[in-house]
Amino acid sequence: MELFSAHFFILTLALVGVMIIVAALLSGLIDRSDVPQVGVFLALGAILGPAGLQLLDVSLDSPILRVVATLSLVLVLFTDAVSLSIAEVRRHRLLAALVLGPGTLLSAVLIALAAWRLLDLSPASAAMIGAALASTDPVMLRGLLRRPGLPETVRLALRLESGLNDAVLLPIVLVGMAILSRNHLGGIDSARLGLDLFLLGPGAGVAVGLLAVGALELVRRQIGVRRDYESLYSLGVAFTAYAAAESVHGSGFLAAFSAGLTIAALDVELCDCFHEYGQTTAEMTLLFTFILFGSSLIWQGLSVLNPATLLFAVAAILVRPIVLFFSLAPANLDRKSRLLIAWFGPRGLGSLLLILVPVFAGVPGTEQLFLICCLVVLLSVALHGGSLMLLGRKACPAVPVNVNLNAAAIAASNDGEPREPALDSDGDRISVEELRRLQRTGAPVLVVDARSATSFGSSAHQAQGALRIPPDQAVRRVKELNVPRATWIAVFCA
Repeated sequence: MELFSAHFFILTLALVGVMIIVAALLSGLIDRSDVPQVGVFLALGAILGPAGLQLLDVSLDSPILRVVATLSLVLVLFTDAVSLSIAEVRRHRLLAALVLGPGTLLSAVLIALAAWRLLDLSPASAAMIGAALASTDPVMLRGLLRRPGLPETVRLALRLESGLNDAVLLPIVLVGMAILSRNHLGGIDSARLGLDLFLLGPGAGVAVGLLAVGALELVRRQIGVRRDYESLYSLGVAFTAYAAAESVHGSGFLAAFSAGLTIAALDVELCDCFHEYGQTTAEMTLLFTFILFGSSLIWQGLSVLNPATLLFAVAAILVRPIVLFFSLAPANLDRKSRLLIAWFGPRGLGSLLLILVPVFAGVPGTEQLFLICCLVVLLSVALHGGSLMLLGRKACPAVPVNVNLNAAAIAASNDGEPREPALDSDGDRISVEELRRLQRTGAPVLVVDARSATSFGSSAHQAQGALRIPPDQAVRRVKELNVPRATWIAVFCA
């Protein structure tokens, strides 16, 4: 037993290391080629699995799957909530309401009806699979959302949906679990379920979030907090919220989301690394989970393939585009934007993680629901991933940007080094007055707004005449725009 445990530990550590290395090395290629990142890691899992090198064989009762899947869902819910800009949601509250209201809930209802009629499932089972398959996958959407030519309303709608719909759909799954586990819900049972769902879990999350914010602000004022440790703070808050809720028999997943939402609502000034580290860690966990699924589990979805399940899978994919296209009519979006939002709603790990919640709880009949979800996810990876490769660039081409440089200054400086006006600042910083002085000399100057997505979305202030470039795309976008080498580039990143 000790030998097996040591071997299992070494194999797990090796898989984590390989995943990080592969993700880093292939990140640029995946971004440029539009190959679905999820597909790459599913293929890697298949290579390591029983059909390949036979190094990895994960079943539904594997401890590693339970741990990794639980951590993934906790981190996804927390980071989605803590990265939410409440000010941005308020400015676009109609769009958010349409996407998360009829867009998400009506899709879940119609998918549940299709499952009830086509697969002959009980109402509770149909509701759970409908909720799971209404969830869209943020990892598969990442390539599309990073496109510079994507309309901002499309980006916002897809980000809101993929980031927040799990919190809307999770209570449906939990209610379905309770019904299937107890056969019926009496008055006392219903009250207990309501207490667990809407008070104990969220209450524990809010309490942990408030304490975390208070402690961070207090320590900051008194002795200060190192930036690198502040980036780890998010993980501690997420896991503590989950554990606190589970200890009082509430939902740890809802607690993790509530803790993140509390931090976002308080508009606490956190460094960008707080968000970026949590998002990167969550994505790595998700990709590792895809490797585990890809070893054998997700391919078992093909074992339930028959005319009824195939028809249901097609219906589950097509329901959301139809519902969302018509639901977004009041938002006054152009037809192209509505089509983009409606179509690009891939099913992925979110669906599998939601349906695994009742599976891990031992709810009868839910393993079959998991296999059906696997079939739909495989179909979605092929359709949505393929359409992103074939149509994504045409659907949202890079928009040429006029960088407003002085043509005479460019011509004068292209055959030599950029001019060196006297600047008062030390190091790489430049004041607004110095920037204006530099512009008055006639030197070619480009002002770039390179704030993180969180800072940019939550701020009402914009740098006048600045070109908006996300920080992780700065070098690539400057090359695409053919900015002359003699140009002074002033980066606004406050």
